[in-house]
Amino acid sequence: MAGSATATAGTMPAAPAHAADRMDPRKLIAFFAMVLGMFMSILDIQIVSASLAEIQAGLSAGSDEIGWVQTAYLIAEVIMIPLSGTLARIISTRYLFAISAAGFTMASALAATATNIDQMIVYRAIQGFIGGGMIPSVFAAAFTIFPPSKRSIVSPIIGLIATLAPTIGPTVGGYLSHAFSWHWLFLVNIVPGIIVTLVTWNFIDFDKPELSLFKKFDWWGLISMGVFLGALEYVLEEGNSNDWFNDNSIALAAVASGVAAIVFFYRAFTVEFPVVDLKAFANRNFSFGSVFSFVMGIGLYGLTYIYPVYLGRIRGYDSLMIGETMFVSGLAMFFTAPIAGRLSTKMDLRLMMVIGFISFAAGTYIMIHLTADWDFYELFIPQILRGFGLMMCMVPINNIALGTMPPSRIRGASGLFNLTRNLGGAVGLAVINTVLTSRQDVHYERLRENVDWGNPAAIDQMNNMAANFNSYGMDGTSVAIKQMVGLATKQAVILSFSDVFLILTALFVAMILGVAMIKKPAPQGGGGGGGGH
Repeated sequence: MAGSATATAGTMPAAPAHAADRMDPRKLIAFFAMVLGMFMSILDIQIVSASLAEIQAGLSAGSDEIGWVQTAYLIAEVIMIPLSGTLARIISTRYLFAISAAGFTMASALAATATNIDQMIVYRAIQGFIGGGMIPSVFAAAFTIFPPSKRSIVSPIIGLIATLAPTIGPTVGGYLSHAFSWHWLFLVNIVPGIIVTLVTWNFIDFDKPELSLFKKFDWWGLISMGVFLGALEYVLEEGNSNDWFNDNSIALAAVASGVAAIVFFYRAFTVEFPVVDLKAFANRNFSFGSVFSFVMGIGLYGLTYIYPVYLGRIRGYDSLMIGETMFVSGLAMFFTAPIAGRLSTKMDLRLMMVIGFISFAAGTYIMIHLTADWDFYELFIPQILRGFGLMMCMVPINNIALGTMPPSRIRGASGLFNLTRNLGGAVGLAVINTVLTSRQDVHYERLRENVDWGNPAAIDQMNNMAANFNSYGMDGTSVAIKQMVGLATKQAVILSFSDVFLILTALFVAMILGVAMIKKPAPQGGGGGGGGH
């Protein structure tokens, strides 16, 4: 194992190295229970998104209301994630995680019993807020309770869970809603949630509470952070569908977010005990790691969104068929995780990131040539490249960002690090939706200019279609015109997808250049001091 390999490094006797590397079984049990809790929390975003239509029908909700089932969860979660580091310091990781797991489980049960859309939105907000406390705690625990020599095992695990959960969400959600009912999207959390709550309550003993800090808690900082991040998430989630700043609620939310951001940053740098410790960004590798995490959020959540949209709108797939197609990326991640962990001990982490970004860029570059006929087999290679690239990037990004942070800063830094990934996903989805909408209009206008009465090919196509419909006793000309409009619209949608993939390709190519800005990290798992300073 890794422990035996590191024992021979240097002149230290073998026994002390083994003793330092030996893991407390209680901590291992606690850690894997925490990983399961994080998996549930992240999975719950995508597992529901794949089955919103079923929930809408079950609750008799309007099309303008059902989106709030996701938006409420995301707004609440994005507020809790950076706050979790401060809460863990005050009440300890044990209390924070066990309370979060218990609250998430109860909120899941309530969501399954919702009888109208208002109840569902409230329960989803509770679920997102409480569940958000579990995600950063796992990253913090991984870099505080494990010696550096074990990071080649631990970092791929948390990287795999953080990326695999949203990737397989559509698959799991599609299966549950088809095989059972939409209620099981939430009921599935109950048994694992109870297990996680009991195990973490009994086995976590990583730190002690500092209740005296509660007297110094910055309530104004919390309120301003909540308004800043919550309003920002609302603008990003709802902006495209509501015509951005032409909508009064979007404009008001943008102003509120801007004003609250000023208050939040002022207090973060002036009060004695800020609600979020932004000093972590003074660490150069953490800052660049957070930028890369932001970009990976765009790639992770953006592609998890755009593939199902293409398969649903163009290919007519239902949620189960979409899930089966998307599962390829999940398998690629699963098989790449141990390889990435192994390579992280032997290869410059920056080179690993370059390989990952090249793989990601290659996958999106292939998708630039998308047509209406592409299905599982055409998407197979791009999805493998995407899954491989994600794991090759996430493992070194985690190590680079958090591996050099001092233990006193790791909890707060973990919250900020995870926040950047979620904000990247929110910004990515907003940009993708805006590009799809605007570029579809542009492409449609260009296609319409070419499909006119002066184009012989278009006239021949129209005449053939009209003659075909006339043979069935229909008004062939009017039906043919509608068909031509439909074909042009469909082609415009496909071309807008290609534009999105082109932008993503350029973004990941740019990230390859950005890797040069990172200081060379210490090798992971290379003995007692590797990566631990």
